[in-house]
Amino acid sequence: MKLLVKRRITPGPAATMICLMQFVGAVVLAQDNTGSARQQVPSPNDRQFVNTERNVRVATAVPSADETEEIFGANLYRRNIQPVWLQIENLGETTLMFLPVGLDEGYFTPIETSYRLQGRIPILNPVTNQEFYDSSMRLQIEGGTVRSGYVFTRLDEGTKSFNVDVLGDGEAYRMTFFVPVPGLRLDHYNVDWSNLYREDELNEVDLEGLVAGLEALPCCVTDKKAKNNGDPLNIAIVGELKDLYYGFIRAGWDETETIYGSSLMKTFKSALSGSEYRYSPVSALYVFGRAQDAALQKARSSINQRNHLRLWLTPMRYEGKPVWIGQISRDIGVRLTWKTVTTHKIDPDVDETREFLLEDIAYAQSLAKFGYVRGVGEAPYDEPRGNLTGDPYFTDGLRVVLFVSSQPTDISEIEIVNLGVQP
Repeated sequence: MKLLVKRRITPGPAATMICLMQFVGAVVLAQDNTGSARQQVPSPNDRQFVNTERNVRVATAVPSADETEEIFGANLYRRNIQPVWLQIENLGETTLMFLPVGLDEGYFTPIETSYRLQGRIPILNPVTNQEFYDSSMRLQIEGGTVRSGYVFTRLDEGTKSFNVDVLGDGEAYRMTFFVPVPGLRLDHYNVDWSNLYREDELNEVDLEGLVAGLEALPCCVTDKKAKNNGDPLNIAIVGELKDLYYGFIRAGWDETETIYGSSLMKTFKSALSGSEYRYSPVSALYVFGRAQDAALQKARSSINQRNHLRLWLTPMRYEGKPVWIGQISRDIGVRLTWKTVTTHKIDPDVDETREFLLEDIAYAQSLAKFGYVRGVGEAPYDEPRGNLTGDPYFTDGLRVVLFVSSQPTDISEIEIVNLGVQP
């Protein structure tokens, strides 16, 4: 079982190939051939990402909201439509089939996109329809040819993650892309990762040293002056920054915006209406004398209900990989404040939220192994501690240690590492 981005999970390769190849011939016959002489659709920008697998070479680029409006003459982002440009080169001799459902199972067809754009029922401009159709990605790529065009997907701001799936000649080609899209002011873009620590501050540790180092870290986040403790630091992650982000984005987590005028307004509106704001900023909490280096969130039904986490890079390195300390909580309510934009009421069972993260990353096939260490300090149900906003929480006092990987790992292959304690 291998993962498709955004939790599309497929059966085994053999079963998948048999099922898909049964209808691929019929689909090829059903395709019109008017696109065979179509001119190539140019890339929307120079932010291309390229991947090659055997006889297939794929290039992709995602235009920003402004670039999209310049290309199509309309603000498609406002209509929750995001075009993704693809160029697929067939280096072999047999016809290949591109499967747009792998990219986004809720994608819009070109005529549907035109329909949503025009908003006039039932009269649609045939010229506009033709323009969208001509710019779209065809499904067939004949041997020795190159096809390019747009797939009209649902909107994802920040980092756009998707698969490009191609079938043909008894082979399946699957490539995963993570493409940054300009437009949001994301918090981790402002971090100078290479200069957070001096070279002499970095500490390479073995497994025993990793456990000791993690257990010696502070129990909790603090306020800016480090005078008061807040939420428990109940997660640790081992992995490169790229692997960490790829793993979380693959699991459906979103990045967060910095606090500025526009994000404040969107937060205010979503809090009043109870609507979803996937990239809502989070308030600053402190470890190592600095605010979080990055924050991620997983929205549920609204801004009032989300899981969010904060991460800080530590000076430790394990097997050459960075070690992170973090805090995760589940929001079950929200109120507005002048100081922190929103103050969320958290679920007091922070261990449950910790275990949710473990399961979520495991099901996303982004987890290679995990274990537990001490360091938070126990707070029983009947003697809870409080965070900086006065919300109580209880915990067994452990931290889960997640060893993440950008390479998909089947849930049955995840290794449980004995780090000295178990919950």
